[in-house]
Amino acid sequence: MHTRSIVSVVDDDESVRVATSSLLRSLGWDVCIYASAESFLESGRLDEVACVISDIQMPGMTGLQMQQRLREMGHALPIVFITAFASESVRRQALEGGAVCLLSKPVDGAVVSQCLEKLR
Repeated sequence: MHTRSIVSVVDDDESVRVATSSLLRSLGWDVCIYASAESFLESGRLDEVACVISDIQMPGMTGLQMQQRLREMGHALPIVFITAFASESVRRQALEGGAVCLLSKPVDGAVVSQCLEKLR
């Protein structure tokens, strides 16, 4: 049995967290939501996480900083980044850091589903 069944949604925008978690649940995933990268990193649940869907631009720690911190902690979790500001340098940094996908807001549910299918 696969123990990593949770998709963690990390976004400072509550409406995005709610919409994304609803989509993920409809696709059959268990979901945990976090309002910041810091709260996700401190959750104590990293070993249960199959994938992280995260905003890049957040107050405090950014999504890219969280990605780096996860690697430093020895957690090579697949991350799907969602951003309204997908510059080429941000895209390159995210993908070089191991991101599965980098999606632009507003996000198409079918595209999120395709990204997650890579993990099943």
